[in-house]
Amino acid sequence: MDRSMLYRRFRTLLIANRGEIACRVIRTARAMGLRTVAVYSEADRDAMHVALADEAVLLGPARARDSYLNVERLIEAARKTGAEAVHPGYGFLSENAEFAHACLDAGLVFVGPTAGMMTAMGSKSGSKALMEKAGVPLVPGYHGEAQDEATLAKAADKIGFPILVKASAGGGGRGMRIVRSAAELGPAIVSAKREAKAAFGDDRMLIEKYVDNPRHIEVQIIGDSHGNLLSLFERECTLQRRHQKVIEEAPSPTLNAAQRETVCAAARKAAGAVDYVGAGTIEFVSDGKDVFFIEMNTRLQVEHPVTELITGIDLVEWQLRVAFGEALPLRQDEIRLNGHAVEARVYAENPTKNFMPSVGRISTWRLPAETGGLRIDAGYREGDSVSPYYDAMLAKMIAWAPTRDVAIERLNRGLEDSDVRGIVTNIPFLSALITHQKVRANAIDTGFIERELAVLTQATPAPGELELCAAVAAIVNDEREAAQAEANSPWQTFGWMPVGRRQRSFAFRVGHGVGHGPEQKITLNYGSGPSTLVIGDRELAFAIAPKDGGFDLTLDGVKSSVAAVIDGHELYLRTRHGRFDLHWVDPFGGETEEQAGADKIAAPLPGTVVAVLAEEGATLEKGAPILTLEVMKMEQTLRAPYAGVLKSIKCKVGDIVQEGVELAVVEPSGE
Repeated sequence: MDRSMLYRRFRTLLIANRGEIACRVIRTARAMGLRTVAVYSEADRDAMHVALADEAVLLGPARARDSYLNVERLIEAARKTGAEAVHPGYGFLSENAEFAHACLDAGLVFVGPTAGMMTAMGSKSGSKALMEKAGVPLVPGYHGEAQDEATLAKAADKIGFPILVKASAGGGGRGMRIVRSAAELGPAIVSAKREAKAAFGDDRMLIEKYVDNPRHIEVQIIGDSHGNLLSLFERECTLQRRHQKVIEEAPSPTLNAAQRETVCAAARKAAGAVDYVGAGTIEFVSDGKDVFFIEMNTRLQVEHPVTELITGIDLVEWQLRVAFGEALPLRQDEIRLNGHAVEARVYAENPTKNFMPSVGRISTWRLPAETGGLRIDAGYREGDSVSPYYDAMLAKMIAWAPTRDVAIERLNRGLEDSDVRGIVTNIPFLSALITHQKVRANAIDTGFIERELAVLTQATPAPGELELCAAVAAIVNDEREAAQAEANSPWQTFGWMPVGRRQRSFAFRVGHGVGHGPEQKITLNYGSGPSTLVIGDRELAFAIAPKDGGFDLTLDGVKSSVAAVIDGHELYLRTRHGRFDLHWVDPFGGETEEQAGADKIAAPLPGTVVAVLAEEGATLEKGAPILTLEVMKMEQTLRAPYAGVLKSIKCKVGDIVQEGVELAVVEPSGE
């Protein structure tokens, strides 16, 4: 095929994606002087990537298969806007050979590898066979075409448990199950196939030996159409949850210089087996001594910024230059490793509730400035809505420093200085994770998060004297700011009174809603003379100095910085002791303790029923699985809240259900 059809200069680029990666590509493309076209679904009409692009085209309804996965509509969007090239980002159609081929047929440059390269390396089974032939080390496994349960069971028995069942076309941990015994194999295959079919449209499985206490090492590679192929050092992505990366860093703190060169050489050999063109990642698993090829991702990775920060290379710019038909600007011996970078993925999810995705409107979005070695790649802003239809990642926070320890400190400070409200995020969890002693010491493996989950998600300590005083200060500061709208009001000055002295009482509970636990009371004395707060038998001198995002609170001469967000009677505070959620008890009464019971078997978020796991009339133990929902591309299993009889199921497979809809009724056994 004429290479001029594959690689040529263009002026208008369509980004076939959404969220953070679409924003990331748009920024570099515009900096290079390119005109950018965004695409969006009905759920993303007001999304950040739509606002950033020069033009935007509506693809269709919210569901990905009707919008971001619709090849015909994407090609038509390019035609309508005069786009000459398509950047697929990651996820969605980024590793779909049919899409790459459709772009070529439509006369569009696809910013990525050819369909043939994608097919060869995108299939986990096919790529392993290719790597075996090329002499790249592999984990023992079955990568064959036969997919019947008997064949898979025989292969698992031959390999020996524990094994890993993986979707051949998968990624992001979807369609993947660890199986430790023959009895677990059948259900694991059924579940993994169902999840893979929903996520990738392909339910083929492979089986490989599960490496206990494994580490995940990957190498960034990039090739051009002139035969040049480079490795840009390695990343360590060992900190994972449900096989999905949470924290990534570069270079790997596990490898020495000799091991680094060995794994990078193996990666170049792997990519060279298909004369690879474009950006890609060769992934390996390590048992602490050797590394084994897992798969190749024929696209840009979520974690590419850590590589950019240690090399000074803009990988999106290099992708676009390769697509122009240019040669790579550096040789292998000119790639320099500088310092250390660590990335954290910020998600809309609740770590204390099994990482349940969180949807809703972002009422507060405060992230620190990108200074002092801190970088933030975001796909959302204040006022944006997080929908249940797509991956829940909001942003990536990346820190660079000359050493790993300092990079971790910078990242943690960035997380601690971040306030995102209106939805629940994993920011406190990320902070707890990267400051964990074993993470600092690099004494980890891919199962670390699951083992340490109780510690990493432990409840916030009860608010103390500082937090209760800060809650009162936040309310007073908020009221004072509101009063400033009245230019001549004497109430602008906190504590002003014509004569005398007044008291005002406050009561708080821990948590949001109506809160929980006993009311904690505090009294404000104000008017003529210094203002004070009375808590228990202590009276503290009290002063506030407002500043961006909060205020300085001085108690008995000790000044503390406080970040605060108030939403009605809900208070979010950040003090030197951590993060606290408080409910301001309605001073006029009318609040109720009545809340939805934990026994209600209802949809926690909008989703699709993908499996019914129990029959009406069945006797269930507490925790027995009843049905499975697909929410934000991940499966969530709803379980019996207590022992009893499954009285009724109010849904069927395929139903799209809204948040809060009751799906099943369990009659307690009465024990």
